[in-house]
Amino acid sequence: MKLTGFELRVIEMPLVAPFRTSFGVETTREALLVRAVSDEAEGWGECVAMNEPLYSSEYVAASVDVITRFLVPALAGVPDLDASAVAPTLERFKGHRMSKAAVELAVLDAELRASGVPLSRELGAVRDRVDCGVSVGIMDSIPELLDAVDGYLDEGYVRIKLKIEPGWDIEPVRAVRERFGDDVLLQVDANTAYRRGDARHLARLDPFDLLLIEQPLDEEDLLGHAQLAAALTTPICLDESIVSARAAADAIALDACSIVNIKPGRVGGYLEARRIHDVCVAHDIPVWCGGMLETGIGRAANVALAALPGFTLPGDTSGSNRYYSSDITDPFVVEDGTLPVPTGPGIGVTPDRDALDAVTVRTEWIAL
Repeated sequence: MKLTGFELRVIEMPLVAPFRTSFGVETTREALLVRAVSDEAEGWGECVAMNEPLYSSEYVAASVDVITRFLVPALAGVPDLDASAVAPTLERFKGHRMSKAAVELAVLDAELRASGVPLSRELGAVRDRVDCGVSVGIMDSIPELLDAVDGYLDEGYVRIKLKIEPGWDIEPVRAVRERFGDDVLLQVDANTAYRRGDARHLARLDPFDLLLIEQPLDEEDLLGHAQLAAALTTPICLDESIVSARAAADAIALDACSIVNIKPGRVGGYLEARRIHDVCVAHDIPVWCGGMLETGIGRAANVALAALPGFTLPGDTSGSNRYYSSDITDPFVVEDGTLPVPTGPGIGVTPDRDALDAVTVRTEWIAL
């Protein structure tokens, strides 16, 4: 495929409600979209970096810079570029996985649109609908939390994930269990908020029969997670620690986790995400698809990934209205606790130009 250039587009979309985690509060989602253009088709990718380096070292302005100055120029020298060549070509640039993932997805989407192949088929999907979970941020009060969970259950979500941090953990989980019972699939996400010395405290979550506790310790502390896994009955799931298939294999070998959250942006793209899936399946480790408040572009690709056979737990594949009053693509609507896997070529959705222009704050064209 001969690319003629890339468009970078920074957008700002207000959230329907503030989303609070252990590392901060978001009220507006600033996102970077990447459009790859060829003579045959164009493709879209979404960079999941935040506007500040809180979840990871990446942030939107840095992504724009590294894509413009390094990543796209490197790809310009590749004859007959296809998506499988993106990661090897960009490997010499350290880190910046979210930026690389956005570029790779844009190229992959254009390639698949040109050949008429859906992303789900390319990745190896086996389902046409995926189960939907929802992530519930840290609230100001337990009654507010219970009202939010009640609303999501009424909307049909089949799994609830509670964000936790020291001081907001045991009692919120207890309240949700007491209010909604043991049949609700419930898990918690710490986003690295705890330390090894918190093991005894975190063990107080064991009686609540949680699906998992996600990333309780620092992302580099695999040994600490292995020790914690031995001390708790609640399964440990790793998120920020899993940056590649090799990292997943290492974590599994160390018994640092028994479940893996796969976020394509965090691992450098959907092709590496598929490799992580394959490693986990080979070791009988269940996986699920995490979310980063994606627009319809990233959400469509995530739903395609979540339809692979190893994704046996509901992911953070919520409907568009969970975060946005209106999306830049046709909205994803939860029905009976599931979302449909897009069937069109590539990621299967296309941004609405008027909606996209309304939220765009910056564009840049990089010719090849």
